[in-house]
Amino acid sequence: MKKHNYDDHLKKLAVELVEMQRWLIRTGQRLVIVFEGRDAAGKGGTIKAISEYLDTRHYRIVALSKPSERESTQWYYQRYVQHLPSAGEIVLFDRSWYNRAGVERVMGFCSDEQYRRFLAECPIFEHGMVDDGIILLKYWLAVDQQEQEERFAERAKDPLKRWKISPVDIAARDKYRDYGEARDVMLAHTNTAHAPWHVVDFNDQRRGRLNLIRHMLDTLPDRKLPAKPLKLPKLKGDLGIEELPDKALWVEKKY
Repeated sequence: MKKHNYDDHLKKLAVELVEMQRWLIRTGQRLVIVFEGRDAAGKGGTIKAISEYLDTRHYRIVALSKPSERESTQWYYQRYVQHLPSAGEIVLFDRSWYNRAGVERVMGFCSDEQYRRFLAECPIFEHGMVDDGIILLKYWLAVDQQEQEERFAERAKDPLKRWKISPVDIAARDKYRDYGEARDVMLAHTNTAHAPWHVVDFNDQRRGRLNLIRHMLDTLPDRKLPAKPLKLPKLKGDLGIEELPDKALWVEKKY
């Protein structure tokens, strides 16, 4: 998709996203969106596209690092529960508790018993969230290995993106099929009526973002609120100028 076409579609969706957030705030609803998928699938870019125009006070992006020694002794879901939303909030998980079904399983970071327990407990954990009124949406961003490799190569060359490639990412490159098998087992155990999975083709990232956002908006309940045009009252007197007694405080203009 050409960038100008993508930008046009995204700007229209952004208006609906802002309306959606107003609806959440007004009604006190809570929304959790889980983004999972292979490395370089496009999770971070999609989250940025969704959140660009949202009120920062009412959404949070959660991207947790490796568990600390203390966290590794806790109930597995404990460090995720503390990030769940309050009334009127959106929480966007850039990877989530599903780490256990993906990278931890494939890379050997958890035991077989921990893995089996996760597959059994996860639907119950999510059922509790949904029963409490949280709207839970789960997305798997699908990308072919050839496309994934091209994105890795681009990141390796770009100093602004190089930081995105971790040692685990490099080690996982040879495990594309292993990740696919782990994904299939995960979906079989956790694709439930109360918390279904939605798979989005992300071989074209721009189309993938638009399709995901459109689906997300269409999946939510009726979120229309009456919107009145905002008319600013006319100011009285002359316009003010930003002046400071100490001129030395100003940053030097170089552009």
